[in-house]
Amino acid sequence: MSRAVRRALRICALGALGWSQAGYPLALTAWRGLRGPHRLRPDPAAALPSVTLVVTAHDEAAVIEAKVADCLAQDYPRELLEVVVTDDASQDGTPELAARAGADRVLRNPRGGKVRAQDAAVRASSAAVVAFSDANAMWEAGALRALVAPFADPRVGEVVGRVTFVNPDGGSNQEGVYWRYEMALRALESDLGSVTAGNGAIYAVRREAYVEVDPVMGHDLRLPYELVRRGWRVVEARDARATERMVPSLEGEGARKRRMMSHAWAIVLRGGLLDPRGWPPRYVLMMVSHRWLRYAAPFLHLLAFAAGARRAHLALAAAAAAGPRLGRAGLLARYYVLMQASVALGLADHLRHGTRAEWDAAEGTR
Repeated sequence: MSRAVRRALRICALGALGWSQAGYPLALTAWRGLRGPHRLRPDPAAALPSVTLVVTAHDEAAVIEAKVADCLAQDYPRELLEVVVTDDASQDGTPELAARAGADRVLRNPRGGKVRAQDAAVRASSAAVVAFSDANAMWEAGALRALVAPFADPRVGEVVGRVTFVNPDGGSNQEGVYWRYEMALRALESDLGSVTAGNGAIYAVRREAYVEVDPVMGHDLRLPYELVRRGWRVVEARDARATERMVPSLEGEGARKRRMMSHAWAIVLRGGLLDPRGWPPRYVLMMVSHRWLRYAAPFLHLLAFAAGARRAHLALAAAAAAGPRLGRAGLLARYYVLMQASVALGLADHLRHGTRAEWDAAEGTR
């Protein structure tokens, strides 16, 4: 390979990485500053919708009673709220505990994974809006009211809330720093059209917009772009807030991300994430910048390294190896390297073994 070709490949790979991580956020910020936010147009006659609040559970005995109490404590008219725990074949008494805690309905499903349990809850619901939460995610008292408010605009099909990851026991995980960066990006995307992904801790879907997807493909990544393709907006409600415990260690977080990436690669390779048909042009740009390049990142790093960008990569690897000895900078470097590795290893896992629909809670998050 000639020096000119290596240089061109190096520039392209590093440019794509730089655009995805820094250029894209700066461009969104400038774009929003120039044109302002894409405002919602609520129907002034719209009343508060009926809501089914769905908690999906598998062996959640440690947290399910507190979660049901959290749902029932929401500042929302009780006559408009149904709390449903949809159980994925728990073996630890979760359904009984949920019923004892006051859930309006407990669905007992055969083991089929989170998505199939959610599908069962939506089929059983007659509410106008179906909200979803993880069993270990605790919502602020006004979160549900804030989450459903954007549905007053008839163009909105899904609303995602904000989750803050907490680490009360200490540890080395830097997920909170990364997630604050992601939340800033999501807010900009929402202001300019629709978000490119959600989160499992707090989100809601207009029942008529709900799409049943392959059970190995979680709602977090799959639903937003599917709904945009069908003509809906997917927006963020910044005042709809939840907290969730993170995995305490960086190594544990890397293992969790690796499992998540196995599911994500199923969506990338056969879930339509790489198919831009039906998306508005600005949303295509968002998906390419935030999603396509994000999953390509570890391979872009390898390409840049092979094309001559060795010093920067060796410095990053050295900082990651030093980790806590370099303070926050070392921990962030280690987090970044582990997350890039998790993307590549998740692809390898998916290609070698496939991806199971069933899931288990990550250690330390309950």
